[in-house]
Amino acid sequence: MARDRGIGLYNKAKGLIPGGTQLLSKRPEMYLPDNWPSYYERCKGVDVWDLDGNNYVDMTIAGVGTCTLGYGDEDVNHAVTEAIKAGNMCTLNAPEEVELAELLMEIHPWVEMVRFARTGGEAMTVAIRIARAATAKEKVLFCGYHGWHDWYLSANLSDDSALDGHLLPGLDTAGVARVLKGTTIPFQYNDLNGFNNLMDRHSDEVCAVVMEPVRNIWPEKGFLEGIRQITENNKVILIFDEVTSGLRMTSGCISLRLGVTPDIAVLAKALGNGYPIAAIMGKAMYMMAAQRSFISSTYWTDRIGPAAAIATVKKHCACDVSSHLIHIGILVQDGWKKLAQKHSIDIHVSGIPPLSHWQIDMEDSQLLHTAIVHRMLDKGYLTSKAFYSTYAHTERHVSGYLESLDGAMTELVPYARDGKIRDVYNGTAAHSGFKRLT
Repeated sequence: MARDRGIGLYNKAKGLIPGGTQLLSKRPEMYLPDNWPSYYERCKGVDVWDLDGNNYVDMTIAGVGTCTLGYGDEDVNHAVTEAIKAGNMCTLNAPEEVELAELLMEIHPWVEMVRFARTGGEAMTVAIRIARAATAKEKVLFCGYHGWHDWYLSANLSDDSALDGHLLPGLDTAGVARVLKGTTIPFQYNDLNGFNNLMDRHSDEVCAVVMEPVRNIWPEKGFLEGIRQITENNKVILIFDEVTSGLRMTSGCISLRLGVTPDIAVLAKALGNGYPIAAIMGKAMYMMAAQRSFISSTYWTDRIGPAAAIATVKKHCACDVSSHLIHIGILVQDGWKKLAQKHSIDIHVSGIPPLSHWQIDMEDSQLLHTAIVHRMLDKGYLTSKAFYSTYAHTERHVSGYLESLDGAMTELVPYARDGKIRDVYNGTAAHSGFKRLT
């Protein structure tokens, strides 16, 4: 397949846009350096067409987790088109934001008030601002990944100003004020004793505990319940970051399924099925603190975001989308495990079914994964070490993907096992990105 236009445009972009793209997860170097198609002409369902007219089935991260219904969903697009026809922005407010708040509160009975933003990272920052305003305290205990803003990245500031630490490899602290050092403190997922010790040392200063309730690892019995009890005992706000986990295992927060209720939860990514919208939901006693701080932005009031979210959530509920996402995810995870047995290799499979990850455990595994991405691209599939299921994925897509993956492994694994992967792939290994704590 010729991919010259996309590759050429990315090479041009690197001289015009710092980093080449707006999002680390979309940089071609994260998938297939020098050969990734980079840009799309159009997309529909699970199909993507690049600038050279090549058609791929997307078996990777579904628009970085935004499109649980599939690309260009007709029902969501219709709602957005109607919003555009009625006018997306004016001096008055869009009534859809009230309807969306009521819809989210119906799904989450514990929620009493909702604020809206447009992206996950900024929504998490709003949640932290609310927690600090509500408690008049500043420190945050956290677990997992929560975005690019200063409150979070400050955790990577070390005591040595000449060599900042890297709690999450790949997330640099350049530009983060050093006076924020010590305001954000990490704890390990499923380590309740470690968390309790941290709370004992800092409880008088902690405004909030922030965590993804589940992501790549399931909570051990009693872990989330213990976190909830400890935060309640210490009058600390518990914030669940559901930017990515939301609208996967349920038509709202995954915490509904886990049986642990936070004080504040944040939804984003999949909420608008590709249209920017985020929700900060919580108990009124904390959410009202937003009135004591300046939290305001012009484009948080646009009409498209709420309209897209209403259509997305209603379809999610009506079609039981989460059951389909789980089913497709399990098929892929089981397929990876069967291929591991067939090819006599160790593969680590992780993540909830709709957000699945796999990792081949052998020497030069990153180069092998990159070679597989290259072979799969030539077979008409966008792939990586992750697979995010959508309502548009079918069992036929999964079987075709696994059959092609089997073929790529048959060709490449024997060379990798013998330490000779360079004999069949002479390209650059993909960048590994940053690690998560969950």
